[in-house]
Amino acid sequence: PMQILSVIGGVVKVEETDLKSRVGFLYPIETHNISLFINASREQDSGQYMCTVNVVDDIIRMHKNVGLINLTVLVPPASPTCQLHGNAVVGANVTLSCSSKKGKPSPMYQWQREPPTLQVFFPPAQDRARGTLKLTNLSLEMSGVYVCRAENQAGSKNCSIVLEV
Repeated sequence: PMQILSVIGGVVKVEETDLKSRVGFLYPIETHNISLFINASREQDSGQYMCTVNVVDDIIRMHKNVGLINLTVLVPPASPTCQLHGNAVVGANVTLSCSSKKGKPSPMYQWQREPPTLQVFFPPAQDRARGTLKLTNLSLEMSGVYVCRAENQAGSKNCSIVLEV
């Protein structure tokens, strides 16, 4: 554990950590509410935070003066990359892939074909976790713009690819 913030004898001390310029108490200490804030949160701020309260001349009971909270900082997906694997010729099979280098939790992927021939895909053709779409027995009518959306609870981003059979 690493101490980030303390109050001793009414004096607030912020430790030398990467949180120093972004952390503080939410309310004046006199209110006895020792909630803290973290500004400009980053993925690396994720982790378990512990609050310990020690009152002078008070009996310290094991685990009675400690509060724990887990913080997970969500990260929206980075703009994904769309790729075509295989030769787009009549009768062939191709795979469209979509991947995003960032995102917490890991993004799920959804492929769709854009209008004028709107089409949404489902398993087994589409693998939402891997970001792949398998198109089999290609025909000229399957040509078009295919869009992949990378999405998690923090946001979403798209990429597209033109399939010319």
